[in-house]
Amino acid sequence: MKLKSQNVRVRFAPSPTGFVHVGSLLAALYNWLEAKKNGGVFILRVEDTDQARLVEGSVENLLKVLRWAGLDPDEGVSFDKAGKVTEKGEFGPYTQSKRLDIYRQYAKELIDKDEAYYCFCTKDRLDTLRAEQEKNKQLTKYDGLCRHLTEDEVAEKLKNQESFVIRQKVPTGQEVVLHDLIRGEVKFPTDSLDDSVLMKSDGFPTYHLAVVVDDHLMQITHVIRAQEWLPSSPKHLLLYKSFGWTAPQFAHLSHLLNKDRSKLSKRQGDVAVEDYIKSGYLPEAMLNFLAITGWNPGEGTEQEIYSLKELAKKFSLDRVHKTGAVFDREKLDWINGLYIRNLDIKELTKLCLPYLGESVIGNQKSEYVEKVIALERERMKKLSDISESTGFFFSEPEYPAAMLVWKKSDQEKTKATLIKLAGFLGGVKKWNKTDLETAAIAWISEQGLTNGETLWPMRVALTGKDKSPGPFEVADVLGAEKTLARLNAAIAKL
Repeated sequence: MKLKSQNVRVRFAPSPTGFVHVGSLLAALYNWLEAKKNGGVFILRVEDTDQARLVEGSVENLLKVLRWAGLDPDEGVSFDKAGKVTEKGEFGPYTQSKRLDIYRQYAKELIDKDEAYYCFCTKDRLDTLRAEQEKNKQLTKYDGLCRHLTEDEVAEKLKNQESFVIRQKVPTGQEVVLHDLIRGEVKFPTDSLDDSVLMKSDGFPTYHLAVVVDDHLMQITHVIRAQEWLPSSPKHLLLYKSFGWTAPQFAHLSHLLNKDRSKLSKRQGDVAVEDYIKSGYLPEAMLNFLAITGWNPGEGTEQEIYSLKELAKKFSLDRVHKTGAVFDREKLDWINGLYIRNLDIKELTKLCLPYLGESVIGNQKSEYVEKVIALERERMKKLSDISESTGFFFSEPEYPAAMLVWKKSDQEKTKATLIKLAGFLGGVKKWNKTDLETAAIAWISEQGLTNGETLWPMRVALTGKDKSPGPFEVADVLGAEKTLARLNAAIAKL
């Protein structure tokens, strides 16, 4: 039965174990888009039951990334007005470590229904069992020893306070069918499934129990999560059946891949969203890139640039790729460059200031800084590029004298040419890129010089670089006084 749009409730439920992976941001985005398209609710739940892997500050960092991306949750864990972590909504707590009594209640219900059982096997026994199965090239899974304990045996072990876990009693000889919104029908034979642990010996639930209980109690209608959870889906469907609950609709997202089609990993480049934020990627560009990386807007369109509002209208799970999509950094750079060039120059300048540094721009007028950034904007792929390419606008360039000499010239001739050029430019009245270039090119021809032997040393004198914007563009921004001073400094070097 198709749900009414206002009933759609989705959740993004990461574990606070460190940095936010770009794949996690993709999952958050697709959940957010599904909610917004259907007038639904986007929920943030924190799954922190694996206490050993928790990293302090991860929740705050996660919320900062979502806020940067414009994907603030409608419900669940969030920031309050003072910027402190809080929770909002009527289905809380939204942090799993605060829900332990709830999980214990439902684990006991499964025991009472004979859908789960106490397991008293020691770690040593389980390690030995796994080693034997691996040696014999068998499927590694629990052998069900404690599944056959009598009620009296269980009662005696509990009385003696033996350490235990609670395992799911997976039925044998059956088939579980998942109707995935992305992958279609997926079948799982139950004989290939393990009797997974639902409650650990420390009293914390595993993912399998907690996710099913939480999704049901929080009335989640669509579970949009990573491909890695696909093998766990039959266990979850069996738990829904055991409880007598209706399961949500599932959609499993494929992994982001490196160019060699391996799973995206830090070994081959940045995978933390924070790294991209620090490098100066715009949130709109990152979301646009991620959206079209894993989703096809449909036939008959070559559109690649979408606002978040447009994406919310066009997005549909049935057009999400079934196979992994390559995280193409060059494509991201291209999209980010487009967004940079579409920014108002004052807004772009404001965003670039942290990359230039107060010590660099402190003594410069805002109009001068804007001219510098306007000149470089066409070449920028990310905001941090501004610091690498514009240093010579804010401080005197350093370079060896030999660099001034054009390949078809010599030091003495170069010096003579620069002296003439400085004299000529000192008399130019209209100091702008167009008039400077027109006048200088005509003067070079009149003097019987070549563009290379004249403009090469001019570029180096002004920038200290062999690759930079053209010398007339640079001179326009620097102004007559700084331009002539740098030409005279170059002459002195020679």
